[in-house]
Amino acid sequence: MRKALNPTEIVSRLAKADGWKLAGDGKDVAIEKTFHFEDYYEVMAFVNAVAFIAHAQDHHPDLSVHYSRCVVRFNTHDVGGISDSDFAAAAKVDALLAG
Repeated sequence: MRKALNPTEIVSRLAKADGWKLAGDGKDVAIEKTFHFEDYYEVMAFVNAVAFIAHAQDHHPDLSVHYSRCVVRFNTHDVGGISDSDFAAAAKVDALLAG
């Protein structure tokens, strides 16, 4: 069963999650990161890869899609905050562009 992380846990995990930041407040609090690309084609390839991860994890982010960037935002609705699942999914998204 998932549970919301407390503020200290969130800050500690954010320190280890390169480029991810806290956004929103209350039940809308989330972690988010902006990914930059050369063009829309690359953005859409990234979005499709994120969708694949989200489906496999059964944990779906909010995505804001633009010509050369995509903002990925995770929170866990059923706990009303941020959970381990958000950081695990964020790490998988980061791994798409590692290397």
